[in-house]
Amino acid sequence: MRVHLELSLVDPAVMFRQPGEAQELAAQRHQSLQQLLRADAFLIVTPEYNHGYPAALKQFIDEVPASWEARPVGFISYGGVSGGLRAVEQLRQVLAELHAMTVRSSVCFTNAWEQFDEQGQLSEPRPANSALAHTLVQLNWWAQTLRSGRERVPYERIRG
Repeated sequence: MRVHLELSLVDPAVMFRQPGEAQELAAQRHQSLQQLLRADAFLIVTPEYNHGYPAALKQFIDEVPASWEARPVGFISYGGVSGGLRAVEQLRQVLAELHAMTVRSSVCFTNAWEQFDEQGQLSEPRPANSALAHTLVQLNWWAQTLRSGRERVPYERIRG
């Protein structure tokens, strides 16, 4: 299945105002927020530290007014022996509380430091590319399905 997606990179680090920050960062934050509010789906890239995801990602999820409700979320994770999957499982619980729909497929990099060369390129890209393709197909299907559902019945009416 061929999937066409428009991807936008949003760096959580720019979403929080810092003392003495440059005006360009405020403009970048505004642009990133607009991208988040228009998004039909999300793809979160996360490391795993101490069997969990970073506090900065939790702050981002809790404080940045993204439209998580009735939108699908996919994951790319990395870490040690688990490849970040423990962090992803925790994120699934948090996002369920925000009424997001997480897709089953994901991309994970086990012992990530061993999988990339000095230039940051994957030594063996086929498995990751295959997993990413499958994840994006699922993300796209759910994005279209949930967007159609939100258009028919606004999610606020059924949230409970």
